[in-house]
Amino acid sequence: MSTMLHVKDLRAYYGQVQALHGLEFDLKEGSLTTLLGANGAGKTTTLRAICNMVRSTGSIEFEGKKLDNKSTESIVRLGIAHVPQGRGTFATLTVDENLELGAISRKDIKAIKSDIDRMYDYFPRLKERHTQQAGTLSGGEQQMLAVARALMLRPRLMLLDEPSFGLAPLIVRDLFKILGQINREDKVSILVVEQNAQLALELADKAYVIETGRIVMSGTADEVANNEDVRKSYLGY
Repeated sequence: MSTMLHVKDLRAYYGQVQALHGLEFDLKEGSLTTLLGANGAGKTTTLRAICNMVRSTGSIEFEGKKLDNKSTESIVRLGIAHVPQGRGTFATLTVDENLELGAISRKDIKAIKSDIDRMYDYFPRLKERHTQQAGTLSGGEQQMLAVARALMLRPRLMLLDEPSFGLAPLIVRDLFKILGQINREDKVSILVVEQNAQLALELADKAYVIETGRIVMSGTADEVANNEDVRKSYLGY
């Protein structure tokens, strides 16, 4: 697999506070990669820095194109979709309207309709509630809608920030199963930030561990899952 995303010497700042300290990592095309770490380690900041949503320095390349100094909108148009923590759906719009808004930059009307139908194949619960306002959906349904809306962009890479946050375990299992399906069938590369380390490592093929803004471990998901320090710190055994 070729390298899709290359990050080198990434440093990020909130005012005078430095949150990332020289991160370096690669994402392979077609991969499903997880970024693990405790609260405040810099996981969310990493996703924000990739999308130029926080002040940063260093080099970020997506499919050979430098993202440095590009606007967030331009980065999205290159094929990177970001699903932030807290879902980020438009509460007063219906499920249908949220999905249509996800494709607002596209002009292929027939293909958009086909993609909406495909989202409802992935997420049957959304189809059942397609005329409901997003704000009336359960937390799990809102997370499904956030993922589906991001997919309406037809991204090459999707960044997911804590998709399991606040969800019941059964809903989380269903959601992660669908993410794996999207990765395999739609060939969407995924970088997922996740507190549920065990589930993330079951899903991913590559993993990075970040502590205080620095990557301290990387390897295949199996290698990281079998590391004694990771087991004690993140897997609880």
